[in-house]
Amino acid sequence: MTLQELYQSIGGDYEQATRVLRMDKLIDKHIRKFTKNGVVEALLAAGNTMDPTALFETAHAVKGVCANLGLTALSDTASEITEEFRPGHSRTLSDADISAKLRKLEEQYHRVAEGIRRYENLG
Repeated sequence: MTLQELYQSIGGDYEQATRVLRMDKLIDKHIRKFTKNGVVEALLAAGNTMDPTALFETAHAVKGVCANLGLTALSDTASEITEEFRPGHSRTLSDADISAKLRKLEEQYHRVAEGIRRYENLG
């Protein structure tokens, strides 16, 4: 499986990853690290406590990592959570709404992680 095939299978934006990371060697290196870096798990854990600071910081981290890797669906969902908890921003969503967004992000993450595992096993 090539990187382009991986991105197609997980709904990622290979061109975005290429614009940011510039070469397949770096994309490969960072996509392989993605499931091991714990950033998504930290966001999901922050959702268990609904700590606004932790939710902002971890969602912001997920948004950035995913945007750089061209994982746009994950980045977009994390961005929604980031903006909800941005300091100085008045909340507009309920905790239940945030929990629903976190469940959506978790489902997206599992699909991406499974694709990455298949990529690693074939490469």
